[in-house]
Amino acid sequence: MLFNSFGFLIFFPVVTVLYFISPHKFRWLLLLLASCYFYMAFIPIYIIILAATIIVDYFAGLLIESTQGSRRKFFLIISIISNVGFLAFFKYFNFFTTNLNELANFLHWNYSLPILAIVLPVGLSFHTFQAMSYTIEVYRGNQKAERHLGIYALYVMFYPQLVAGPIERPQNLIHQFYEKHYFDCQRVIAGLKLMLWGLFKKVVIADRASSLVDIVYNNPSQFTGLPLIIATVLFAFQIYCDFSGYSDIAIGSAEVMGFRLMKNFNRPYAAISIPDFWKRWHISLSTWLKDYVYIPLGGNRVSRYHHYFNIFFVFLVSGIWHGANWTFVFWGILHGFYQIFSIITRKTRETVSSCVGINTLPILRQIWQTIITFGLVCFAWIFFRAANLAEAFFIVRHLFDGWVEWLYNYSNLKFLDHNVFLDQGRFRLLLIIVAIVFMELVQMFQNKNNLLFAKLFKNVYLRWFFYIILVWCIIVFGKFGERQFIYFVF
Repeated sequence: MLFNSFGFLIFFPVVTVLYFISPHKFRWLLLLLASCYFYMAFIPIYIIILAATIIVDYFAGLLIESTQGSRRKFFLIISIISNVGFLAFFKYFNFFTTNLNELANFLHWNYSLPILAIVLPVGLSFHTFQAMSYTIEVYRGNQKAERHLGIYALYVMFYPQLVAGPIERPQNLIHQFYEKHYFDCQRVIAGLKLMLWGLFKKVVIADRASSLVDIVYNNPSQFTGLPLIIATVLFAFQIYCDFSGYSDIAIGSAEVMGFRLMKNFNRPYAAISIPDFWKRWHISLSTWLKDYVYIPLGGNRVSRYHHYFNIFFVFLVSGIWHGANWTFVFWGILHGFYQIFSIITRKTRETVSSCVGINTLPILRQIWQTIITFGLVCFAWIFFRAANLAEAFFIVRHLFDGWVEWLYNYSNLKFLDHNVFLDQGRFRLLLIIVAIVFMELVQMFQNKNNLLFAKLFKNVYLRWFFYIILVWCIIVFGKFGERQFIYFVF
């Protein structure tokens, strides 16, 4: 079930009302059944995969806690192999088989492996990582093994964050299912406002931008220069608004019922460096990789080159996690290179900044750093969005072709007149730009330290005027049609 669907418009209030009127001791069951229904709205049979991993990890947690020595590690390994095995089969089997067959053909081997008709279960990577964090935390002694099978199942399947996160830790979420949540008007309003904001980002910005991005990236060989730049920048905002919009709706819908989910985004395109970007983008994944991959490898408490390897490996895993395509692998490698290059050149960059005097102009320096970081992130998004590496490198090679012609002849932006946009292509582009600027301004002023924003929003009339405008924009400019969220395929 999609958050931006008519079905969810009915599902959410019904489940929420039933949650608050139900006796506390039955609420976990209501949420578990609702979560099963929510997930089965996609492909019902794949609920069996979730059930299998839940049972394995539930008993693994009990066995890890009740045993000592090497047996504890043995049960942890069994749990991890089980989770990674399901993920590898459904997500990477055909990728591995295809590449092995291509290698066999290149070497003139007289055999090939079959390609299976496998449909990737929605959100498999997310609930796999969430399940793994449970057994790892039990093994580390940071979380007691959950005795209640239903509560543990709800931890994995909690519908607001089941499909695309945030990837929660057991310490943050499991105990909340035992707490009795009362109806709180202020909390409900806060949750609904966050859901409304997420819906705005999804249907007004992300889905509108996707139409233009798809035109260019589905046929990149038909375009050069400025159209490729515009489509790439728009994709940067499309994927941000799509994914953070989902997170906002997930966090908001959970907040309405009294549950606290972790923040997943913090204005990533305001980052002043690539490391800063990864502190702001998909926070639940970046912290998961830091805690369960980077630090166990030694983090930065090792030799220089070992440290570089740790960074590279973490981002390689991040790329592979995102999808079974060499484009995602290259995207992860590129971000790993960014991180390592940032460390290697830190002193040189500081020296240059000092020499040119930009250190005496902190605001100008921050703007410059933000622009450079955004440019690097957008360049990496090319590989994330392109269908294959050949198309990605075609786009890279032709990013700056014909710039003089484009700048002097605006009418050459013919892709804006594609039949998807009818005769309003330029208006649609302007609408997306205005919506993006509006979103960035609101996010900038939402800073808790911004006294002007806080003062203005104390005025009830101004506050409700903003909400009405937001609803009006969603109704008038929102693109409805139940377009799937991008991260569902991960």
